[in-house]
Amino acid sequence: MPNAIELAKQFVPILDEVYKNASLTGDLDGAAELARQGANANELIIPMLSMQGLGDYSRNSGYVDGDVTLTNETVKCNFDRGRLFTVDTMDNLETAGIAFGRLAGEFIRTQVVPELDAFRFACYAGKTGISKVSTGATLSDGSAVLKAIRAANDKMDEDEVPQEGRYLYITPTLLGMVQDLDTTKSREVLQNFAKTVKVPQTRFYTAIQQKSGKLITTGSGENAVTSDETAGGYAKATNAKDINFMIIHKPAVIQFPKHVAPKIITPEQNQTADAYKFGYRNVGIADIYANKLAGVYLHHKA
Repeated sequence: MPNAIELAKQFVPILDEVYKNASLTGDLDGAAELARQGANANELIIPMLSMQGLGDYSRNSGYVDGDVTLTNETVKCNFDRGRLFTVDTMDNLETAGIAFGRLAGEFIRTQVVPELDAFRFACYAGKTGISKVSTGATLSDGSAVLKAIRAANDKMDEDEVPQEGRYLYITPTLLGMVQDLDTTKSREVLQNFAKTVKVPQTRFYTAIQQKSGKLITTGSGENAVTSDETAGGYAKATNAKDINFMIIHKPAVIQFPKHVAPKIITPEQNQTADAYKFGYRNVGIADIYANKLAGVYLHHKA
């Protein structure tokens, strides 16, 4: 029987491939070489660069001294979720591998990735100090959508956010309204972005509630209330707003996913069942650099 570690290695490429194909926010992942493991398992070390502006040049004394400061800041991962699945040992090793590969692929495509995208958008939308529409609004036609996107771009231009690396995330309905215009103006507006990504409304909220995957009891005695969160996943948070679109400048966000290889428990090690157990855990961070808040623009409904 192959070593369980070797079996785990077979599944890692499957998980990563599914993530890359399905994730809408994967393009915003930071360069892996910029993040290092912190002292604790849930920490990352991110380099932060700051410098001073120009000063007067003197013909007598020359340049004014300046400082460039490169600091390594420790940030805590704010996404840490997982599940454990069971495959009966009656399936031989090869069949179990296929079963888990398909199970994992479907699980990541339909459960992990939507929640991860929704979590990231909610984190960025909820960050204090980002640019956003002054009053939420429902955009009724393509012209209104174009006007709102143009206003967002103008705001980012005024804040000197570089044109390169801006990503437009927008609901399919609103993008369809713009495309239906089929005008030079609409094409020019969309061509200003590094990429335009359609985001289903179910992943596009200003805040979400992540379910625990357990039965949650609050209160005691006659006042006890039990909530069934065993299905796990997430939902739109109370008082959250639907997002119409977001413009995100990639260098503005701190986004590093941390895929952990599946944990495999063999039937010999399994004390509760004659079955393989496959665990999946995803740890990562979604945040915005404090000095780059202007690199995110939010437009939401009322």
